[in-house]
Amino acid sequence: MPTAVIVAHGQPSDPDPAEASLARLAARIDQLTDRVTVRSATLAAPGALEKVLDDIPDGSAIYPLFMAKGWFVTSALPKRLEGRAVRQLDPLGVDPQLPNLVARALQPLIDELGWSTTSTDLLIAAHGSGRSRNPAAVTHEFADRLAGLISLKSIRCGFVEEPPSISDAAQMTGDHAICLPFFACTGGHVLDDIPAELGKAAFRGPVLPVVGELDEIQSHIARTLDGAFAA
Repeated sequence: MPTAVIVAHGQPSDPDPAEASLARLAARIDQLTDRVTVRSATLAAPGALEKVLDDIPDGSAIYPLFMAKGWFVTSALPKRLEGRAVRQLDPLGVDPQLPNLVARALQPLIDELGWSTTSTDLLIAAHGSGRSRNPAAVTHEFADRLAGLISLKSIRCGFVEEPPSISDAAQMTGDHAICLPFFACTGGHVLDDIPAELGKAAFRGPVLPVVGELDEIQSHIARTLDGAFAA
C-alpha cells in the first residue's frame, strides 16, 4: 500500500509531546484513507523524519502540515528530503478548499449556540511573523475568502508575533464571538499564548480546535492523500 508522511514543525524545546500528538492525528487520518498508509514525523524531533524516510517505499508522498508555504516548507523540509525518492505535496494552509471546509465547520456551532451568522464575530488567532509578511498574508487571504462563503458580522485577525495582537483583535468582537486558532497543530502557542491573549481581552466565546484537528479538515486531508495516489 502507498505511504504518505504527515510532517509538522514540532516543538524544539520539548519534541516528544508534539511528536506523539502528530502520531495520534496521523492515526486518525489513516483510518479515513482508502488506499494509503499514513505515517508522521516532526522536524523538531531529532532523527524522527529520517527514521520514517528510511522505512517507507520509494514514491511515497510527504504532506506538510503547515499553514503557510514559507521557509520550512520551501527550504528546510526539501533539504531534509534531498536524495529521497519521495514527492512533497502542498501544505494545508494553501489548500484552496480550506475556507469552504472551515465555513462548514462553523455553521453547526453557530446553530448550536442559537446565534445567527450575521450576529457572529470570528476571531482568527494566527502565528504571524516579525520577519516575513507571508504568514500574515496567508491568514488575511483565508479570511477574505471565508467572508465570501459565510455572512458573518465580522472576521478579525490577531497574531502571536506581530500586530494586531490577538488580545487587541479580540477586544473588537461582540458578545457573539468565536475564536479559530489558525494553526495546523496544537502546540505551545495554542495551549499558552492564545488563552493568555484571550484572557487579557476578557474573551468569553467558544474556541474551536486548531484547523488541522477539525473533523472536516482531517477527512479532507485523507481524501487529498488518497488522491495523490489515484490511478
